[in-house]
Amino acid sequence: MKAIIIDDEILARAMVKEYLQHYPDIEVLQECGDGFEGIKAIQQYQPDLIFLDIQMPKINGFEMLELIENPPSVIFTTAFEEYAIKAFESHAIDYLLKPFSKERFDKAIQKWQQQNQQERKKETLEVLNSTSLYNPQNNRIVVKDNNKIKIIPTVNIQYLEAADDYVKIHTAEGVFLKNKTMVFFEETLEAQNFIRIHRSYIINIQLITRIDPYEKESHLAVLSIGAKLPMSKAGYTKLKQALGI
Repeated sequence: MKAIIIDDEILARAMVKEYLQHYPDIEVLQECGDGFEGIKAIQQYQPDLIFLDIQMPKINGFEMLELIENPPSVIFTTAFEEYAIKAFESHAIDYLLKPFSKERFDKAIQKWQQQNQQERKKETLEVLNSTSLYNPQNNRIVVKDNNKIKIIPTVNIQYLEAADDYVKIHTAEGVFLKNKTMVFFEETLEAQNFIRIHRSYIINIQLITRIDPYEKESHLAVLSIGAKLPMSKAGYTKLKQALGI
C-alpha cells in the first residue's frame, strides 16, 4: 500500500514515518511540507492513504482535499482544536491529535486496514462533505484555474452564480469555477456580507447600488460593477433585512 505524509512540521512527519516502520506493507513514497507539494505528490503517485495536517501554510489540509479529483483515504494528524475534531467523528473520519502515541496510531491504521475499498471511498466523500463546516479559512476560496491554484479572498468576490454541479465565482480578475453547491456557500460565507437573493445568485451586498422594480412585482439587484441580478421574493426580503430597509 502506498502512503504520503503531508505536514509542515518536520518532527510530526518523522514521527509518522517512524511508526510506519512497523507496517512493512505500507510504503511512504514522499513527505510534503505544504498542501501544494501534497497535491503534486498525490497526482504523481496516486497513494492509497495520506497522513494530512490541517493547519499548514499556503493552503490548509481541507482546501487541499477539495482540489483533488479522486482523493485517497485520509488520516488527519493535527493539533486542531479538539472541539472541532469531535465533529469529524460523526462522519467516520479518523484523526490523530498531536502529540499522539504509538498505540493511538496503531488504532487508526488498523481501522483503515479493516475497511474494504468501497468503505474507504465512502469515508473519503464524507470527509469532503463535512470538513467544509469546520474549515478554519472561511475568508477565502481556493480554486483550480487550469493547472494553477488560485486563492480568492472573499472580499474580492462580486457575486456567485449557480452553474449545474458548479458555482461560478465572479471577481474583477475573471470568473472561476468551484465544484460546490450554492447551499455550501450560503452556509459558509459571512452572512453580513453575502446574501442569497435567488436560487441562482449570492451577492456581495457591499456592491449594491440600488434595487430596481422588475416585471410581475419582482426586483433586480443592481451592482456597482454593472450586473443586474434577479431576486426572488424571499431573497428580496432577506436583502431588505440585511440593509435595514
